Formats: sequence, structure tokens, C-alpha cells
Amino acid sequence: MPLRIRIGRGGKGRLSARILANQLVILSLTGAIGFVLFAFAQRDEIDRTYEQRALAIAQTAAAEPQIRQAMAHGGGRGIVQTVAERIRKASGASYVVVIDLHGIRHSHPSPELIGDPVGDPIVVLDGQPHVGSDQGATGRSANGKAPLYGPTGTLVGEVSAGIPEHDVLGELWRELPTFALYAAITTALGSAAAFLLARRLKRTTFGLELEEIAGLLQDREAMLHGIREGVVAFDPEGRVTVVNDEARHLLGLGTALGRRLDEILPDGRLLRALDGTLTGSDIAVLTDDHCLAVNRMPVTLRGRALGAVVTVRDRTELVGLLRELDSVRGLTDALRAQQHEFTNRMHILAGLLEVGEYESAYEYAVELAGEDQALAESVRERIGNALMVGLLVAKTTVAAERGVRLVLGDDSTLGEQPPHLHRLLTIVGNLLENAVDAAVGGPAPAGGREVRLSVVEAATEVRVSVADTGPGIPRGAHESIFEDGWSTRPDRGTARRGLGLALVHRLVQRHSGTITVSEGPGAVFTVTLPVPDTAPAPRGALFTAGFPVPTGATAAADGGESW
Repeated sequence: MPLRIRIGRGGKGRLSARILANQLVILSLTGAIGFVLFAFAQRDEIDRTYEQRALAIAQTAAAEPQIRQAMAHGGGRGIVQTVAERIRKASGASYVVVIDLHGIRHSHPSPELIGDPVGDPIVVLDGQPHVGSDQGATGRSANGKAPLYGPTGTLVGEVSAGIPEHDVLGELWRELPTFALYAAITTALGSAAAFLLARRLKRTTFGLELEEIAGLLQDREAMLHGIREGVVAFDPEGRVTVVNDEARHLLGLGTALGRRLDEILPDGRLLRALDGTLTGSDIAVLTDDHCLAVNRMPVTLRGRALGAVVTVRDRTELVGLLRELDSVRGLTDALRAQQHEFTNRMHILAGLLEVGEYESAYEYAVELAGEDQALAESVRERIGNALMVGLLVAKTTVAAERGVRLVLGDDSTLGEQPPHLHRLLTIVGNLLENAVDAAVGGPAPAGGREVRLSVVEAATEVRVSVADTGPGIPRGAHESIFEDGWSTRPDRGTARRGLGLALVHRLVQRHSGTITVSEGPGAVFTVTLPVPDTAPAPRGALFTAGFPVPTGATAAADGGESW
């Protein structure tokens, strides 16, 4: 069932209102600043325009033939004043002043200033026109100065024209309402966009306030990194959005945030369990170091899919203990059966002694002791290692109690300290356990249920072969049988099926060995491990896929299995 999130509606509207108010303040401030900056920029533009107009008036006056003729002869002040005033009035300029090269005015709106020198130096001596602002007798004006040439082309003075400041400001004030309208429209559009954005943020945050979001983030971080389970979250596109420390440890994930699972994990059962291909609860996944229980749950909010959350639990110790407990129970059942058989034998001996058949009783006791001794001796003839001998004797006894004959092949040979010893104990124990189960689960052949084992130590490899008389491996399943969780039989007791072959497969692959299996009735498993053993297991404990199993008598008794 998908996980559905319900968010409280407390504090509805506060976050969106605060966002909207802040955005409106920002828009208003930026709009006002932009209006002022635009006004200054427009003022500069109008100043430049009026300066060019003033220069055009000055150039018009400098091109007037009467002014040029009069100034070339150094007089004619009346003519210069008359023509200059006519041009000033026609153009609307505040002044048109004609100055000779000595700085003496020959025209001016104030006649009393004619003949007086100007305060500024002559700037057109370079022959170029000049513009700027001028603070003259008529007030501040936009000014343009043009060189004045006589009829012969000789520089005889300059003409300075000005347009009053109030004309420039008047033009600016006439344009400002239009600029203000544009700024108001821009602010209104920005306010509408801010309102829509605030509503979208409100939906995105599910109506939560900023303080609530910050609290949720702190709680989430504390929870994710404090729990003992691994947690991985995915978005609807399958990208990793959340992964805690325990998940990184159990799954071997490095930098996983923002990446898809198929980019960080190889194809296999673990990937299929995490991405939802495998369905069910407590999916068992075997890695190189752990036995994991994986659960995946889709997450929806108000009918909208938000992705999925996967929890990963480490069941390594639990599964190991359960399988060890199951092995102990199996051994207990075998001992109980042996006790029953021993009781029957004691009754026979007691009966023989009761009737006085002392010689027959003696012969019967010697025969019984010889059977057990013969079994151990036949194994020791081919197997030199005491741990392997104890394992095979124990497995033979348990198999016999289940009606299966365990036969050690004549080609078997193993030294006292063979390579891959601890791995061989695990491999042989698991394969024999599966073979006995398969033989018991199938129909009894004419010669009886049987499991044949061959262990051969050669110069370049160690080969283990286990064959049974069971129904065999289904066709087309020779690859899937090595996946953790695959089994044709239900769980037995407390031990979970489908882990033994996966363990053997991983163990063989890790040490560059090979494992093959035949299809059809009577499965034959063949395992080869290269020699020399480049990674020997530590003495005193058997480490198989990260799970310690005691060696010695206990390992021999429970089959040396780690599961």
C-alpha cells in the first residue's frame, strides 16, 4: 500500500503573504530607483539634445554673411547686434553672443554688456565647435560655441548661443509622466507575477511555514542518521534524493544523491529489489558482506506520486543464528533417532545376555562397533584433514537418518592442510545439505536415495563435485538458482531457503573459481577453486561472506555452514 502523507493546514496563508509583501516592497524600491535613474539618464539626453540645438543656432549665426563681413573689418557693432538679436528671437535662444578674438562682445541680449570682455577664454581657437553648460548673465543655459570665419576664411571670433535651463527642465517634466506610467505598469506586472509565485510556493511547500520547514529538515536529518535501518528515497524519475549513513554502509553506496540506481549499482537482485522490480515484503538480498531485508513503499500526497522510500535492515546475525539453530535442531533430531536405534541395540544385547547367548552378544557388539569405525576409517583413507573428516562423518549420519546414503567417491583425495580449507568446509556443507534435501524430496530410485561426493586436490586446483538422485534443476534455471532467495521448497523450520547456493556462488566467484550445474534429473554441482590460495581465511573462525562460523567440532557437527 502506498505511503500517503498528510500535512496540517495550520498557519495557512502566512508564508505566501510574507513572500508577496516582501516581493512588493522589492518591486516598489527597484521601480522607484529605476525611475530616478531613468530620469537622470533622460535629463542627460535632453541636455545633449539642447546643447546640439544651441550649437546649431551658433553655427547659423556664424554662417550669416553680414556678421562675417562686419567682424572681418573689426566693427559694425550695430549690424552684428541687429542680426544676432534677430536670430536669437527666431530660434528662441536665451542669447546669441558674437565675440572677437580678444574676447570683446559685439552682441548681447543686454546692450549695456556690448563692448565688455567675457570672463571665459576663447575655446574655438582650435577651429572646432564646443558644447556644454554655461552660467552666464542670463542664467544657466545649454551652450554651443562655433568658430566665426571672415569672408577670406580667416578665424575672426566665435559665436556663443544658449538655450535657457527652464526649457530643458520643461521638456523633462513633459516626458516624466510617460516614464512613470511605464514604471507603474512594470510594477503591476511584477506584483501579479509575485502573487502567482507566492501561490505556487505555497502549493509546493504544502502550506508549511518557514519555521515548520526548518524544523522538519532538522527532525529528518536527526531521524535518518540516528536510526539503525538504512533509508533510501527516490523521486518519481528514480533518482536518489535521500540516503542515510546506514544505507551507505549496507549497500556500499558512495556519492549517490541525484543519480539513478542503475548508475551506481550493477544489475542483480539488489538493484531489482530497490527499484521495485521485485515485489513483496522483507525481500532477502545477499551481498558480499550482509544479508539484507529490503522493503519498498511508494509515496503519494493528495493523489500525486512523489517517488518511493526503501528501508534496508541488516539481518546478517539473525539469519546466521536462525540457520545455526536449525542445524542444531536437525542434529538433535539425528541424535534422538540414534538414541532410539541405540536403545533397540541395547535391548537386543540385553535379550541375548538374558537367554545366555554370551558369544552371540559379544559378536553383535563387535559388529556394531566395527560399522562406525569402518565409516570413519574409510573417510580418513581419502581425506587427511580432521575438520573435513568430522564434517563428512556428521553429514553421513544425518543423511542416513533421513534415508539417504552419502557416498565418498573413490577418486577423492585431500591433504591434511589443503588450500581453501575453510571455504571448502562451507561449500561442501551447503552442497551436501541441498543434495540431501533434493534426494529426500524426489521419488526413491531402485537403488535407493543417494548423494555422491568427490573432493580432489590437484596441483593447480581443488575440485568438489556433488551429485544426487533428486528431481534435478528445472531447465532454464541454471543461472537463477544462484540468486539469493531462489528455492523450489518452502522454508524449513527457522532457516530461510535460497541462501546456501547464493553463498557458495559468491564465495567461489570472489576467489576466482567456477561453479557449474547440470540440468534435468539428478543434479550435479561442480566447483573448482584455483591453487595457490591467495587469500587464506584466518584460523579459528570461518569467515564466509562476512559471517563468522566456529570451526572445530561445532563446525563439523553443523556442517561448517554460515547460514
